[in-house]
Amino acid sequence: MNDLFTWAALGSLTGASAATLLATNVIGGLIGPSADTARKWIALGIALALSYLTAAFATDAGAEKWIIAFFNGLVIFSAALGINQLPPGNRQATPTQLAQGTEPRFIRSWA
Repeated sequence: MNDLFTWAALGSLTGASAATLLATNVIGGLIGPSADTARKWIALGIALALSYLTAAFATDAGAEKWIIAFFNGLVIFSAALGINQLPPGNRQATPTQLAQGTEPRFIRSWA
């Protein structure tokens, strides 16, 4: 049981990002293809909820913890969705891009 999510793990950036990504994909999978456009909003809501939940348990912080919680929620959201990666032009090609022929192929048909 110690290898799964714990309250301490959910309070960290890595744990909150993983939980956001996991919950968003599960909810989107249960709703179906119609949820594809709403996945980013679902992820943002979950990230902000986890951030504000963590702030609610912080007893040694003042009133500014709610402002900081908002920005922490944005950090969780961007880490979960990979928004903090390099610009799209610098990313490695995905198998979808290769299948669509947007990247040069190494082996071409001679027929």
